[in-house]
Amino acid sequence: MKDLTDLMKQAQAMQQKLQEAQARMAESTAEGTSGGGLVTVALKGPGEITRVAIDDSLMQPGEGEILADLIVAAHADAKRKLDEVNGELMRQAAGPMAGMNIPGMPKLF
Repeated sequence: MKDLTDLMKQAQAMQQKLQEAQARMAESTAEGTSGGGLVTVALKGPGEITRVAIDDSLMQPGEGEILADLIVAAHADAKRKLDEVNGELMRQAAGPMAGMNIPGMPKLF
């Protein structure tokens, strides 16, 4: 019975770590750029856009399509970086159980 008690304590500790990681993920940020730095997009948490910076040189008539493509590319870059940060937070929280596939449990990165 002692083994079951220890296992439950470990599960509770892991649950606490995962909750803390989720809170950190909600506050994590990342920036993505495109066009050699002409467009920058900042993201927070699960992917909320918090800032878009556009170089003045792109504010020319007829540049709208290029600008739109650069914004999409900068967002994709920022999202990839944010996903990496959040994935690492979850791997740290999962500790030795990261990557394990336990039946009945969600896969922990």
